[in-house]
Amino acid sequence: MIFLDHAATAPVRREALEAMWPYLAGSFGNPSSRHQLGIEAARALAGARAEVAAVLGCRPGDVVFTSGGTEADNLAVKGLALANPRGRHVVVSPIEHEAVLESAAYLARVHGFEVSFAEVDAGGVVRPEALARVIRDDTALVSVQLANNEVGTVQPIAELAAIARAHGALVHTDAVQAAGWLPLSLDALGVDALSLAGHKLGAPKGTGALIVRGRLPLEPVLHGGGQERERRSGTENVAGAVAFATAFRLADQERPDASARVGALSARLIGRILDEVPGAMLTGDPVDRLPGTASFVFPGTAGEAVLLELERDGVVCSSGSACAAGSDEPSHVLTAMGFGAEVAQTAVRFTLGAETSPDDVEEAADAVVEAVAAVRGIAG
Repeated sequence: MIFLDHAATAPVRREALEAMWPYLAGSFGNPSSRHQLGIEAARALAGARAEVAAVLGCRPGDVVFTSGGTEADNLAVKGLALANPRGRHVVVSPIEHEAVLESAAYLARVHGFEVSFAEVDAGGVVRPEALARVIRDDTALVSVQLANNEVGTVQPIAELAAIARAHGALVHTDAVQAAGWLPLSLDALGVDALSLAGHKLGAPKGTGALIVRGRLPLEPVLHGGGQERERRSGTENVAGAVAFATAFRLADQERPDASARVGALSARLIGRILDEVPGAMLTGDPVDRLPGTASFVFPGTAGEAVLLELERDGVVCSSGSACAAGSDEPSHVLTAMGFGAEVAQTAVRFTLGAETSPDDVEEAADAVVEAVAAVRGIAG
C-alpha cells in the first residue's frame, strides 16, 4: 500500500509510543493527586508542557493540552471571543476547518455574535486587503488557519495579525496542518493563540494542544475541576501529553530536511499529473503551499470514483478533509476559491509524509493517469 493521506492522519511514531508507555503502566497516577504516583505524573506533564513551549518560544504555562485540534479550535474561538469584552464580532476565512466555522456559527446562534468572512482569492489566500475590508473596531477575534487542510495553501498570518492588532482584535490560527512542515513561533506569527493536533505529527489520536499567550482571559468550554490553570477541566491525559510533546519536538527537529525532501517529491507528483492527465488542475496557491500537499480537480470524473480506482491499485488518498468524508456536498474550500460545485466534486488530495519514497511517487503518478482515464472511459 502507498499511503498518501498524511493530512488525515500520520502513523504513530515509535518514539512517541515508547515515551508514553511508562505513564500507561507504572507511573499511571492522576497528576492532581498528592501521593508519589501523582507527583510522578505531574512531573511528566510539566516536562511535556515545557517541551512544547520550547518549540514554540512561549512559556510552559501558555500550553493547554486538549483532546486534539477540534477541541483546541473550539476552545480558542469560543473561549477567546466570549472572554473578550470589547465587541461581539468575529472574523474567519470561509476555508477554515469545520471546527472553526462551526464554533463561529455557535457564537452567532447562541450568543448573538456577528460573523464576517475575509474572502480568499483563487489560490485560497486571504490577502491583507480582504481582512481590512471586514475587520472593525469592535472585532473581538480574527481566526485564520496557517495552512489549509484540503489544498495546502499557506496564509500570510503575520501580515494578517498586524492588521488585527491595529484594530485591537485577538488573533487565533489553526496550525494543525502546518506543524512539522513550517516554523512555528508565536512571536514571529504575531498570534495570541495557536491550535495543534498530535495525530498529524506521529502522536496518537486524541492528543493536541491550544497555545494561549500569557494570561489572556479564556472562557472554558469544559467545566469541572479547573485543571490546566482553569482553562480546560478534566483529568489530564498524561501519557497522551508526553507522546504529543515527543512527536512535536521530533517533527520540528526533522522539519528542515523533511520539508525539502517531501517538497521535491510533491513537485515531481504535481508535474507528472499536470503533464500526463488531460485537464487536471492543481488547487491551492502554486507557490505558498505546504510541501507535502498536492490537490487536484479532474473535470469529467467523479472524485470518489477516482479514489476507488486508486485504492484498487494500492494507492490510498482522499477527496479532501477527512472530517467531511461521506458528505455529498462539494468542498466548501473549493467553492470559496471559485470552483463550481460540479468541478469541486472531482477533487482528489494527495498528502505525502516522511516515509514516502520516490518509488511511491512514481507508482502513484502511474496509477492516477490510469484511474482518471478509466473513470472518464466509464463516464463517456
